[in-house]
Amino acid sequence: MRYSLNGASIPPEAKTVSVLYFTNNTALAPPTLSQHFTEAMKDICATQTKLGLVNKGGDLSFEGYVSDYRVSPLAIQTNDQAALSRLSVSVQVKYINKFDEKKNFETTFTRFADFNSTLSLASQEPTLIPLINKQLTEDIFNKAFSNW
Repeated sequence: MRYSLNGASIPPEAKTVSVLYFTNNTALAPPTLSQHFTEAMKDICATQTKLGLVNKGGDLSFEGYVSDYRVSPLAIQTNDQAALSRLSVSVQVKYINKFDEKKNFETTFTRFADFNSTLSLASQEPTLIPLINKQLTEDIFNKAFSNW
C-alpha cells in the first residue's frame, strides 16, 4: 500500500529522500543557478512529502545537472527586433527509487519564461529563474511521485 500526500504516491517503506547538488554544465547560466535549483528541489521534497531529507543515499534520490540555459528571440517586429525573448532552462535528472526500479528514470526537463526584449536578461533573471525553477521542480516531483 502506498500513501498519498497532495496527490503524491510514495512507497510506505520509503523514509528518506536525497537531493544531490545539481551542477551547472552550461556556459551562460549565472553561477548561483545550480544552488538555487538544488534548494528548490529540496524544498519541494520537504514540503510536499513526509520524507526525511538526507545528504546522500536516500531511499529515493535525485541527482543531475543543468544541461542548457539559453535566450531565444520571440515575436519579431517589423524592424527585425524581438519584442519578446524567452529564457529556457533544461535540467538532466536521474531519479532512483530503491524499492521499485520500474519507477527509476533519467530524463531531461525543460521550462521557459518570456520577458520583454527591451529589458536586459540580467535585470530579469531574479524574477525568471525562481519561476522556471518552480515549474521544473513541480514537473520532476510529479514524474517521480505522481506517475505521469
